[in-house]
Amino acid sequence: MKIDQQTVYKVADLARIEIAANEVDTLTVEMNKILTFMEKLNELDTTGVKPLVYMNESANVWREDVAKQEISTADGLKNAAKHNESFFFVPKIIEK
Repeated sequence: MKIDQQTVYKVADLARIEIAANEVDTLTVEMNKILTFMEKLNELDTTGVKPLVYMNESANVWREDVAKQEISTADGLKNAAKHNESFFFVPKIIEK
């Protein structure tokens, strides 16, 4: 497939980019180079190659999420300015 000036303008329109008239010739040559490279890649035999989703095959290495009591409620509340036995008291900041 060869790219011509009309195709360059169509691709620019689809991509919603504005190109100057003096850039069209340069873009035509560059886009033809890209397509030539892609045609070379299509010549490769990839019958035994698995498709990649990720670059490595590492499994999930996340730790198990386990809830545990690190500090007691009383220890957590002891430095609070205002609190009851279970909760912090904070000033209201949302007005109606």
